[in-house]
Amino acid sequence: MDKQHSLLPDNSDERTGTSKSPQEEEVMSGYGMRSGQGMHRSSSGHYQRGYSAGYGSGYGESRNYARSMMSRFSSTFDRRRRQDVNVPSRPSTPTQRFADAGGTSSRPLTVELTEFYPRDNAKEHHTDMFELVSDAHTPTPVFRRGQNFFFAIRFDRSFEQQRDFVRVNFAFGPKPSVTKGTRVILPVSHQHEGMPDKTRWSMNIHRQDGNTLSLQVFIPPSAQVGIWRCSVQTNFLGQRDHRRDYKCEEDIYILFNPWCRDDPVYMEGDSQRREYVMNETGKIWVGSYRQPKGRRWIYGQFDDVVLPATMYLLEQSGMHHPDRGSPVQVVRAISAVVNSLDDNGLLVGRWDGDYKDGTSPHGWTGSVAIMEQYLSEGGQPVKYGQCWVFSAAVVTICRALGIPCRSVTNYVSAHDTNRSLTIDKFFDKDGNEIEHGPDGDCNDSCWNFHVWNDVWMARPDLPPGYGGWQIIDATPQEESDNMFRCGPASLEAVRRGEVGFSYDTPFVFSEVNADMCHFQEDDQSDWGFSRLAINQYHVGRKVVTKRIDRDDDEADNDLMDITSEYKNPEGSHTERLAVFNAVRGCPRAQQYYDFPSKQLQQDDVYFDLVDIDSVPFGQSFDVIVNIQNKSNDIRTITTVLSASSVYYTGAMASRLKRAQGEFVVRPGQREVLKLHVTSSEYMDKIVDHSNIKIYAIANVKETRQTWSEEDDFILQRPRMSVQVRGGARVGQECYVNFSFQNALNVTLTDCFFTIEGPGLQRPKQVKFRDVRPGELVTFNETFVPRRQGERKIVATFTSRQMSEITGSSSVNVHH
Repeated sequence: MDKQHSLLPDNSDERTGTSKSPQEEEVMSGYGMRSGQGMHRSSSGHYQRGYSAGYGSGYGESRNYARSMMSRFSSTFDRRRRQDVNVPSRPSTPTQRFADAGGTSSRPLTVELTEFYPRDNAKEHHTDMFELVSDAHTPTPVFRRGQNFFFAIRFDRSFEQQRDFVRVNFAFGPKPSVTKGTRVILPVSHQHEGMPDKTRWSMNIHRQDGNTLSLQVFIPPSAQVGIWRCSVQTNFLGQRDHRRDYKCEEDIYILFNPWCRDDPVYMEGDSQRREYVMNETGKIWVGSYRQPKGRRWIYGQFDDVVLPATMYLLEQSGMHHPDRGSPVQVVRAISAVVNSLDDNGLLVGRWDGDYKDGTSPHGWTGSVAIMEQYLSEGGQPVKYGQCWVFSAAVVTICRALGIPCRSVTNYVSAHDTNRSLTIDKFFDKDGNEIEHGPDGDCNDSCWNFHVWNDVWMARPDLPPGYGGWQIIDATPQEESDNMFRCGPASLEAVRRGEVGFSYDTPFVFSEVNADMCHFQEDDQSDWGFSRLAINQYHVGRKVVTKRIDRDDDEADNDLMDITSEYKNPEGSHTERLAVFNAVRGCPRAQQYYDFPSKQLQQDDVYFDLVDIDSVPFGQSFDVIVNIQNKSNDIRTITTVLSASSVYYTGAMASRLKRAQGEFVVRPGQREVLKLHVTSSEYMDKIVDHSNIKIYAIANVKETRQTWSEEDDFILQRPRMSVQVRGGARVGQECYVNFSFQNALNVTLTDCFFTIEGPGLQRPKQVKFRDVRPGELVTFNETFVPRRQGERKIVATFTSRQMSEITGSSSVNVHH
């Protein structure tokens, strides 16, 4: 830190310490709740833009605090967007030394202005990437706890320690309290207390230069994370009648610090921190376990809308302000508030394919557009998201707050609704699945994939050894403590089957370890059903995330398989021990592992459902079952084969084709059953992600042997090519070309591109013409880079007939 820092010249703004043009004076007059344009709530309950007119007596302090916060955010958001369009970026007035203004000591000190040196402090705090910090007009201080920052005060005369009393107050939340750690009072003194206490706030005078005091403030690694406000009190020593108060205008953001060993979120290794805290882009893995597909996502955690939106979301969570120093409690609140249930959170979930009153989950290219819409509409939940969108938003929020975070995809993910550690499916005598079970209350499902998050932190609330990666899930599936949230569950506890540890470990354990149970109607069973099979290896086929040492725009070689971190090898002794350990902790699971089986003798007919890796969109496919009679007798077999279009959650959208029959297989004979499905039979029935589910069920008449199996695959879409033309320089127009081949024999309608790139292009949606069958689509666009360095440009194409066509490219921007 340069020891010669000084404040801005006397023509700067008296409250914020920043020079402003006349135009900016008009824009900034509405900052805060003093006057001007902000947000108010209409009688219909929606936040609307208007003029703040105070609060009604029925609102509590927390609601007033949140509304005041939203009003400030709204005003500055509007100013920045107008600035982006109308006012060219220019550097702020450089800091200058100023002369001692003299003055008399007959009255208490008066604070003329303060300076937090946002840009200079940011370099030491690893926060210089935040656009709030680099804003050319009004930079915002963003600090990390566990470190010092420099702060200066200019008075109307020199500070005299023998007679002047000065103290600096930092306050957090609507009701700051010293005893709860949300109010800090620091007296200004030349005296040093010796060795600093790293568990407490502290402050000392760095230097005195005329009327200016330069102070060094230490933020303890346990400080609450969020927006703090600062004020300065002055008086004469020993007097109370002449106290003067000065309220600093700045919002002071204090974040977690993964660089600080004393912070519970500390993460060892620069490469891991670069990926899990600082990386603005990444991949969310979708597709199937045989064909994982990385969907490029712009996290954009340093965008100017992200921290304000995050702070407002934490207010909506209802989390107590004194608890906001605990990363365990903060991520639990995040898992609740990213979905809109319970707390008017960020995203509305929808899985039925009807998105006409919002944005399709496939239409987003990153989190910034979601956060921007949430902020600009006064905290109204944004439509729509699904699990990978929820997970991506969690990454953005956690990385913005300084919590190391990664997106994790579990292929063939169980949703156990009754803590049985099994996923139960019921079939009638003809092999048709009975939705919701025989009693209508079985809602277990198996998702083709499910996406959640791992966050890194110590767990002082658990025994030693259970810190590190913790699982949280913002997709609203089941309630936890009367709210739709999940986690944090220790990854190590999940791997060991220790389902008694907080939070929600049994649910997460079942997502990767539940056994798949098939039951069929049976007149000879006391309860009307017998178990066809129990498949111990179907669920949790593969758990993946993005590698930290690789980034692949052309293919998916940056995938990292982390299945072994979540579960022991399938079929191993340690894997079964973990399952039985979990069963002991779930009483209902114990009865499910002791159901009677329909099997009466050794199976002597072999069945195998042939795996389908992938099928290009627009081509036909075959469902194939191989059969071999290994007995010395004739076997009469009845079979059912079916193929259905399903949502990625496993819910059926449409039956594509079904075949049923009975045939005889001679001793030692092999048979092949085939169900052929053409593109015309599925084209108008495919839904999100183009998932196909296939079922095969067989019964042997002579031995009552039963067999069932299921599988899923995806129809592969074309990949978009992204080509950036020429060199890219800050402030200069750059050209990019997007292209892909329409593989369908139908016209694509209602088409649009969505384009985004941090530091390159704010989220932008462009309508496009209809695309002819088989056409090679090309689309050109321009953007003006705002930041230098290696950047990503990401695009997605959406139409009524086919969506999820994505592409990305790296762009090296020079100054």
